[in-house]
Amino acid sequence: MILNLSTSPLPSSSLTTSTSTSSLIRLLSYSKSPITHFSKSLFSSSSTSSSSSSSYKKNQYSNHFLIDKRKYPHGKRDSFRCWAFPGFELGNFESAQSVIEASAVVAAIIFVHESGHFLAAILQGIHVSKFAIGFGPILAKFNANNVEYSLRAFPLGGFVGFPDNDPDSQIPVDDKNLLKNRPVFDRIVVVSAGVIANVIFAYAIIFVQVLSVGLPVQEVFPGVIVPEVRVSSAAARDGLLPGDVILAINGLELPKSAINSVSQLVDIIKQSPNKTVSLKIARGQKDLEIGVTPDESVDGTGRIGVQLSPNFKISKIKATNIMEAMNFAGKEFGGLSSNVLDGLKQTFFNFSQTASKVSGPVAIIAVGAEVARSSIDGLYQFAAVLNINLAVINLLPLPALDGGTLALILVEAARGGKKLPQEIEQRIMSSGIMLVFLLGIYLIIRDTLNLDFIKELL
Repeated sequence: MILNLSTSPLPSSSLTTSTSTSSLIRLLSYSKSPITHFSKSLFSSSSTSSSSSSSYKKNQYSNHFLIDKRKYPHGKRDSFRCWAFPGFELGNFESAQSVIEASAVVAAIIFVHESGHFLAAILQGIHVSKFAIGFGPILAKFNANNVEYSLRAFPLGGFVGFPDNDPDSQIPVDDKNLLKNRPVFDRIVVVSAGVIANVIFAYAIIFVQVLSVGLPVQEVFPGVIVPEVRVSSAAARDGLLPGDVILAINGLELPKSAINSVSQLVDIIKQSPNKTVSLKIARGQKDLEIGVTPDESVDGTGRIGVQLSPNFKISKIKATNIMEAMNFAGKEFGGLSSNVLDGLKQTFFNFSQTASKVSGPVAIIAVGAEVARSSIDGLYQFAAVLNINLAVINLLPLPALDGGTLALILVEAARGGKKLPQEIEQRIMSSGIMLVFLLGIYLIIRDTLNLDFIKELL
């Protein structure tokens, strides 16, 4: 999500970050002085599909961030990995307005993160030389109190610069208010402040959502809905109709779970080519038993030619007072954080299977644009999840991340205040920055080539 990098001279000279969004998205970008790293850890997900036996109907994005009312009345959802952007594909940049909205969300998250670093330094009297939002060419800038504030062309990163190793700085190298000369605790506060700011911002976003538009609540019912039956398919021949709810197959009751019920039904149908399966269905106020014989597809699996959708209803809960809003927001924040951590864990422990789903800034903006077009609820959740992802990723003890800088400070503390040689620190940070930079360039190119309108041009 967000990386903390340094400028070319030295790791301590600047804190740079950028944002992103359950496969892990990482991206980075490059600006003249700092490098920006954009990492995403929460918006590519696995979804259940059944191309052979039946088509699992993908829900609109407005249904993606849903709360499971059965388990957690005010905050937790069934499985974020399954509900976040199921089957999302790049290329949905049709609306300029939605792209602008998504970019604005990312820019706001970057601003909050960088403001955390900036305020933590300023309030401690630590010298700061630059505050930038975006990377690349400067669009606008002004100077105030010896700090250069700038807006740059691409709102996918940002950085706070410190004059610690700036050869043009007129501040003496032994000035006690240079970041590198401050005690360990002061530096830890500055480095971790960006993460803390994003956590607070994520909670604030959810809090506002609870008070304004409300939280979407998913109430799951037994069975699987059949929204569409294809003409001349096995299902049509044997009497299955659009709107039917499949409650059981071969006497096996389908679980009351939005994901498991569909996948279980699909698996049984796939295993039954040319074998009649018994379906218990609800049609209106009646329960019926019908037999359907799946056709055999080219790969030998069964198919019946229908679309399937989980059987659930969506409603909203809205807080009626501040205390209730704090309660709802806290539970929702906990649910989102748990899912983000779980998604990252799955990514790291199954990286060989999830590496292809790693995406960069282009994918994040594409996802955000899709969200903005679909629902205001989703835009709130998109922003909250980005903040949480940003915070979690930045705490990883990797070079070029906030966590990497913190790790070096803690090593110094463990050595009794004796810093690592400057050359070693520089090599560690430079290697991390280079790795992030190369990965980011690769992801930006790959994701851009995957956009629909780019594919059409090619």
